[in-house]
Amino acid sequence: MSSKHWWIIALSAVALVAVVVLVVVGSNAPRSTSANSSPPVPAATMVPSASTAGPQPASTTQAPASSPSASPAHDQGVAAQKLAAMTLEQKVGQVLMVSSPATGADAAALYALDTLHVGNVFMKGRSEAGTAGIAAEVGAVAGHVSGARTVGVRPFVATDQEGGFVQIMRGPGFSDIPQGIVQGLLPAPALLADAAMWGQQLAAVGVNVNLAPVLDTVPSAEFAPQNAPIGAFGREYGYTPEAVSSHGIAFAQGMAAAGVAATVKHFPGLGRVTANTDVAAGVVDSTTVRNDPYIRPFRDAVQAGVPWLMVSNASYPLIDPKAMAPFSSVVVHDMVRGDLGFKGIIVSDDICDAVQVAVVPVAQRGVQFIAAGGTMALCTNQTLLPQMYQGMVAAAQSDPAFAKQVDAAALLVLASKSVNGLID
Repeated sequence: MSSKHWWIIALSAVALVAVVVLVVVGSNAPRSTSANSSPPVPAATMVPSASTAGPQPASTTQAPASSPSASPAHDQGVAAQKLAAMTLEQKVGQVLMVSSPATGADAAALYALDTLHVGNVFMKGRSEAGTAGIAAEVGAVAGHVSGARTVGVRPFVATDQEGGFVQIMRGPGFSDIPQGIVQGLLPAPALLADAAMWGQQLAAVGVNVNLAPVLDTVPSAEFAPQNAPIGAFGREYGYTPEAVSSHGIAFAQGMAAAGVAATVKHFPGLGRVTANTDVAAGVVDSTTVRNDPYIRPFRDAVQAGVPWLMVSNASYPLIDPKAMAPFSSVVVHDMVRGDLGFKGIIVSDDICDAVQVAVVPVAQRGVQFIAAGGTMALCTNQTLLPQMYQGMVAAAQSDPAFAKQVDAAALLVLASKSVNGLID
């Protein structure tokens, strides 16, 4: 499914900002909210390749201040120890992300966290409470993910802070982030600096994952109004893969400088569809192919070290005529893991409320996503989360092959949490 007016004039200041940051953190609008056992690249260690179009600040190559180690082997070992100590129910909890209102957790969200051991939270909706009020709400809900419930593993706390119509957290202390199309008019180094400031605002309230940036390429300004999920809301960075790549990577690197993991979305792209998977069924991209030029921004972002990638809910019949993207092993495993070589966390777009996936029983959606090669299933309707959870537990109990996929996904999540200092 399912960032902004701060300026740092001198490019040389970007490195200083990054270092400082690492020590500190509408009803028709789109809802935000997009298994390998190798540990992912941590949020603050994005290392761009020479072929990547985005800027390459040296400061983003250092480990987060909160990271307990700089050794992938150590993090993998910690993750394996935690996995071995977990029950099946706790493992399933680690590969789920449940929503909680940004204005305060409700009973359904707390049930998912306290009783079902769900290990990750998405702050949803809208809040104007500013940094002080939102920090209190984030701290309160995150406090339910710790201790015996999760064997000392703390949560990834995500929100959707793209800018424009998709900005969940506002009020005193938060910038009004412009739409992606406006961000795309900035020089990439300036956008990186702005994104570092926006990331600092998120980190300051306890958010460690941003479900942004959008890397969907809309073919043209003329087509944009017809592109319901992206172009109609000005969420795109531009109308060529090159423009989207350079600015999306700049945004992601700015977030990384603040110690916040960016999530590139919605693979393999929503820029060519005419309906929104949040509110419509039968959303089909009949143009995109497996080696499509519009996949370039995602490939560049992976090469740059982005740690999270979100999969679109649309159907891509020229890629896989049998399954929607989140339930397609061709899309999730063969393309993301294989073609792109991505080793980080593959998160679904919302697969609870999205009308596009309504044809699949709720209890089977998480199962099918993990079975396709996904890492973490996102549910933005906390009242439906128990059905998804129970379906995954039941499948793992009856199918040893699926149980191994849950283990692999949970191990990847735990290794990433170790890298990011989220394991006691």
